[in-house]
Amino acid sequence: MLKSKDLLGLLHTDGQEITEILDKAAELKVFLCGGKKCADSLKGRTLITLFYENSTRTRTSFELAGKYLGANEVNISASSSSVQKGETLIDTGKTLDAMKIDYIAMRHPMSGAPYLLARNVKASVLNAGDGMNEHPTQALLDMFTLREHFGTLSGLKVAILGDIKHSRVAKSNLFGLTKLGAEVWLYSPATLMPKDIDKLGAHVARSMEEAIDGAHGVMGLRIQLERQQGGLFPSLSEYSRFYGVKDSMLKYAAKDAIVLHPGPVNRGIELTPTLIDGETSRIEEQVTNGVAVRMAILTLLNEYRENNL
Repeated sequence: MLKSKDLLGLLHTDGQEITEILDKAAELKVFLCGGKKCADSLKGRTLITLFYENSTRTRTSFELAGKYLGANEVNISASSSSVQKGETLIDTGKTLDAMKIDYIAMRHPMSGAPYLLARNVKASVLNAGDGMNEHPTQALLDMFTLREHFGTLSGLKVAILGDIKHSRVAKSNLFGLTKLGAEVWLYSPATLMPKDIDKLGAHVARSMEEAIDGAHGVMGLRIQLERQQGGLFPSLSEYSRFYGVKDSMLKYAAKDAIVLHPGPVNRGIELTPTLIDGETSRIEEQVTNGVAVRMAILTLLNEYRENNL
């Protein structure tokens, strides 16, 4: 059972809780891949997906996770809600709370928004990405994919390459992986590397070769143009030439290394198409694992709610 009604980030989630989520996801993936998608463990519960930003994988996997467990699911897009009439986030949350809902999975462009919402609603809030802060469920599915392949996270080296500065995925992975004994190595242009991120436990590589050397997981990140100001790099083609991960780079990685990406992938920019579609790629498997991980989180939060609320 988790220690809070909410899952807001991995910075304040301890290793025991993370392991519990990954263990439960392993159980539920067997259920999911066995074709049994009609459980009733969340029967009578209601999940709201409240997204203030576009999403395909995260929103859909939350919706399916709820439905596969028997919950009622309602999707709310900010563009078609009362937000357009000036309603505040807190008022939106209180309105939904008054409808006796149980879960709100929320994506928001402002860092900290899920924390604000969680303090003002009785429902469990699940952070589906907040600004440049965290994306805990994506990191958990990345961790699950690595653990599933290697059997453990302790002692692994994971290289994360790309737009680190604007990536909530990189931060959540850094917090989660290091708590379970993995090393995280980061590489990007200097303009896309957060200042002092090494103080959070990251190793900042001086070259791509150094980052990938001996790595068990090689993760590319999308260039977050929607969060950037201009002038951080000359062009996408030049970024791809000097910082995109090429097939030849895998010769530096561990022999059984796998390639990861949180999606959506810009083919030929952060990863070559042959890496994306190759035998070492686990990108599609990550999507499946995302459903299992979110099913696990909903299940464990339901246990917390039954025992504490």
